[in-house]
Amino acid sequence: MKTTVETKRLQGLSEKIFLDRYAWKNADTNETKVGDVVLVLTKDDPKFPAKEVGEVIARQGRKATVKTRSGEIVESDVEKLTLTIEKTPEEMWTRLANAMASVETTEEKQKEWSEKFRWLLDDWKLVPGGRIAAGAGASEELTLFNCYVIPSPHDSRGGIMETLSEMTEIMARGGGVGINLSSLRPRRSVVKGVNGSSSGAVSWGGLFSYTTGLIEQGGSRRGALMLMINDWHPDVLDFITVKQTMGQVTNANLSVCVSNGFMKAVKEDLDWELVFPDTKDPEYNELWDGDLDKWKKAGKPVVSYKTVRARDIWKTIIESAWKSAEPGVVFMEYYNQMSNSWYFNPIICTNPCGEQGLPAWGVCNLSAINLSKFYDEEKHDVAWEELGRVVRYSTRFLDNVIDKTPYHFPENEANQKNERRVGLGTMGLAELMIRLEIRYGSPESIEFLDKIYGFMAKEAYLASTEIAAEKGSFPAFEAEPFLQSGFMKNMESVYPEVTEAVRKRGMRNVTVLTQAPTGSTGTMVGTSTGIEPYFAFEFFRQSRLGFDKQLVPIAQEWKNAHPGEELPEWFVTAMDLSAKDHIRVQAAIQRWVDSSISKTANCPSDFTVEETAELYELAFELGCKGVTIYRDGSRDVQVLSTAKDEKKDEAAKAEGAESAPAASVGSAAPVAEAAAQAPASSAAETAAIGSLAASLPVTVTPQQANVFDKQYKSRPKVLRGATYKFNTPFGMAYITVNDIDGTPGEIFLNVGKAGSDVFAMAEALGRVISLFLRYGDHGNKVQLLVKHLKGIGGSGAVGFGPNRVESIADAVAKALELHANLLAEDEQAAAAEAPIAATTTATFPVIGSGHGHGSHDASAYTSKDLCPSCGSASLLNVEGCKTCANCGYSKCS
Repeated sequence: MKTTVETKRLQGLSEKIFLDRYAWKNADTNETKVGDVVLVLTKDDPKFPAKEVGEVIARQGRKATVKTRSGEIVESDVEKLTLTIEKTPEEMWTRLANAMASVETTEEKQKEWSEKFRWLLDDWKLVPGGRIAAGAGASEELTLFNCYVIPSPHDSRGGIMETLSEMTEIMARGGGVGINLSSLRPRRSVVKGVNGSSSGAVSWGGLFSYTTGLIEQGGSRRGALMLMINDWHPDVLDFITVKQTMGQVTNANLSVCVSNGFMKAVKEDLDWELVFPDTKDPEYNELWDGDLDKWKKAGKPVVSYKTVRARDIWKTIIESAWKSAEPGVVFMEYYNQMSNSWYFNPIICTNPCGEQGLPAWGVCNLSAINLSKFYDEEKHDVAWEELGRVVRYSTRFLDNVIDKTPYHFPENEANQKNERRVGLGTMGLAELMIRLEIRYGSPESIEFLDKIYGFMAKEAYLASTEIAAEKGSFPAFEAEPFLQSGFMKNMESVYPEVTEAVRKRGMRNVTVLTQAPTGSTGTMVGTSTGIEPYFAFEFFRQSRLGFDKQLVPIAQEWKNAHPGEELPEWFVTAMDLSAKDHIRVQAAIQRWVDSSISKTANCPSDFTVEETAELYELAFELGCKGVTIYRDGSRDVQVLSTAKDEKKDEAAKAEGAESAPAASVGSAAPVAEAAAQAPASSAAETAAIGSLAASLPVTVTPQQANVFDKQYKSRPKVLRGATYKFNTPFGMAYITVNDIDGTPGEIFLNVGKAGSDVFAMAEALGRVISLFLRYGDHGNKVQLLVKHLKGIGGSGAVGFGPNRVESIADAVAKALELHANLLAEDEQAAAAEAPIAATTTATFPVIGSGHGHGSHDASAYTSKDLCPSCGSASLLNVEGCKTCANCGYSKCS
């Protein structure tokens, strides 16, 4: 087999990620000596620290002098250095191979599998999950599992605190946690012990979310939390909309567990009962664990709290997902029908990224095959034989992890060793398909995906049966019920030899396959992550020499071979595809994945609520186990769902215009419509802004106030202005400039999501500029602003030549220039066209945007936020997880 990519020493971001996250660390930095390769802290900021790779060139006492890869000389205390025992991936591969082979029962087996695992890991054919890479063979304390699902909380104060303690302990060790809240009684239900009422399941979810935020701020590992609730729970509507109230649940992903019966009720427009067990039942405290079916089968009473139209709940889910990409939906009843553990261990929740549905005390055990390594250039095909060998070795590798990892909770150990759940996934799919000249999302790609993922499923299951014949099946294995799962019935219809092998040899693992996000590891390896297409082929990288345009390696390779030509049609990015393309790809792969998939269906900003509903329903019909969309610009604008009352709207507009003299961020519409279209999540912020007078110190004397009144231009109720549209490194910006007495008097900035740091800083910039424009006499204030704002650089740039936008501040300067030119060119015509109580909109071409296969650029990275690790505006929603395109930070790993 020939591959187009050879093993090379890691460089740049790849080397930094490897040394920072996965290389074996030397805890005693006092051993640092001249010549050591280290990570040095170049920016000692508690929120946005920065590290660079460098070599120690001098050491004196507790001080070390480091020359970074870019040539910078940094003086540092040795305590602030990251000193690693391993300097290269080859050293890590040897450590991991030996660690996983060490659980084999004989010396001969250990030697055999150490060599096989070393071959498997070489050149990144198998990329172990982050916890495995960091911990195996390096520590007897570090868990090798990424994520956990813990039991639904017992419905009592003690039970909730116990769940909180379990969650905290897991997160402190670097694991993410999933919790289903359906066991908690609904809001306002009676609590006899305290003669009061319950605050409800959603409020306790807020407690778990808040605690996750504390762990995120206090430790080097970020907490990751998934909260779920079942469709029958009386608090389900509160859960769906909770993120529209700022501050309630801010550190958790949300998903609703939807049943087949609910989807039938939606389709047929039936009523839906919201119910909960009768808490007066004498066995309630002893028996109730959140499983409503089990409660009913035991003959226990259920109380109906409310009857609603199923379509009303579904509509609320869809509208909320359209606004803010949450909640996601997990088709939990269908999931359990497909699950191999249906007969002994029901799935109750997923991990934070949604790729692994788990029972109570279940764990993720993850690694990914790098498909980009299996392109046979001579045959222009997949190297099927080598891929099959890698799948089989990888299955044993992950099975050995179960016996190698330390367990911090006996419940985790008992559950995992009873079912031996593993999750073999992939990365590099998009790169492989480009090399095969198959367009991601096309009908041809669906056929290819069915073929390659079916092949891997077959090989993985046969490998698990072979290990079972050698070492024994998982203890809970029963052949007939196992083979009755939905997944195994599908397997039998295509690969009957697999079911024959299961009957004959047994099965080592209850599940074998999972498609997890691989943001950090995929970035380190330098290929496409998970099963996603590339987000963009062009991007800008900041260096000591400024901003440089770079291409994804495979795109650069093609450009070098075809100078002057456009990228061909099989080079597609996430935003080139339709949302239905994303879902069809997910469904094609889901057929051959016995767990679940972490994938995001990217949608354009003009994607409608109706299209969102159609997409969610398509996902159910095609057999996806869940669905999450991300609409470009989600939460920047909210369309009201109630009927429009013209008189109330006019009053609201007038009141809003009078009370908000500076920027009110959150609407892409002209300023006169801002009040009507402000997102629900920013309502509290808008009210808090108030008038400028209210924000002045109460100690202002009458004389001071009079001076201020003379210098400050009050805002009329009706203003005329224009809105300018610019693509910036932070995503699309809508900049509204309104005039007072024929000159700009205020700026409205709409960029970033409500509640994000970008949103807040854009609001602050708009308010300060507006105050400057309307206070005092500084000559030509517009020219002065343009002079000081134009050319300010940030973490990236968009566009070329005169259309290049360096930052939001730079975009504001360009908008002010354009606006001033419009006023100067035709002041009379502009005044004549301005109707009372209306604002005109002047939308200019999006600067820096490109369409078609030859003009991909940084604009594909839309709706970005600040990365909590490096501080750059590079945080993206990829594979259902927040991932930094600059430093590789991942919320889920």
